[in-house]
Amino acid sequence: MSTPTGPASGLPVRMPRPRQPGRHRRPEPLVAPEDAPALVLAVPGAPSSTVRSLAEEVVSIARSELPGLDARIGYLDGDDEEFPSLQSVLAYTGEERTARFEQARAAGADVKAPDGPVAVVVPLLAGPDSALLRQIRQAVMDSRVAAELTDVLGPHPLLAEALHVRLSEAGLARADRARLFTVATAADGIILASVGGDEAVQAAGITGMLLAARLAVPVMAAALDQEGSIASVAEQLRDSGSQQLALAPYLIGPEIDASLLEEAAKEAGCSASEALGPYPAIGKLALAKYTTALGIAPQQAQSSPVR
Repeated sequence: MSTPTGPASGLPVRMPRPRQPGRHRRPEPLVAPEDAPALVLAVPGAPSSTVRSLAEEVVSIARSELPGLDARIGYLDGDDEEFPSLQSVLAYTGEERTARFEQARAAGADVKAPDGPVAVVVPLLAGPDSALLRQIRQAVMDSRVAAELTDVLGPHPLLAEALHVRLSEAGLARADRARLFTVATAADGIILASVGGDEAVQAAGITGMLLAARLAVPVMAAALDQEGSIASVAEQLRDSGSQQLALAPYLIGPEIDASLLEEAAKEAGCSASEALGPYPAIGKLALAKYTTALGIAPQQAQSSPVR
């Protein structure tokens, strides 16, 4: 039998740790509110098993950050069977909510009629692309449900971190800024490749400044979908003294044909890193767009040094 000062038998007793008072107290984990709208990830590009795997990993990260989150995937070019279209996912989500309400009322529960958005649609896009965003808006309208559409994921410091990681994985940048060692293939100039025209280039340029600060090399954005843009930026970088360039796709991946990246790298005469893909920051940013739309505030994801 134990006493307030310890166990009578002399054996140690595991006592519960008191909650830490004050502003340094660890925050309670956030859980999705009951009956919260679904997070629907709007995935552009041609659906494939690779694209589905990427999208599923992104929503898995979001769910891990917010337990109880109802996260779904809708494809802009889906076929409603193996790859459900964004429009059909939204319509089905609305039907489910209505059915839950009617079942609860039929069971005698005192429930209010559902109101507010059925879903929050988050585009799986690093930067603005007016053509794809128009397609997403049209799918939302055609679904005939109340859904809120968020902004794209960038610009954001976490995307600069993701770009740094992809460059380091390709041997085109130092993996850790704190360690004083060199990489023989490290680039001394980065072309940040985006799609979506001038607006996308401007948005990519903001993240590019953050990447330049991380790598201490010049970074310039260029448009993959504008003829001559990649070659022009490559020439500008070389004229300014950069000799070993690298192409860094400011793209998640599904929004463009991979062959365009290969052609762009050849056009610039340099190596390229992989697209951002399901880097953990992508899931965290998608969730941040969702929680901001709902006015709830999870613990902010922060950029960390690449090691």
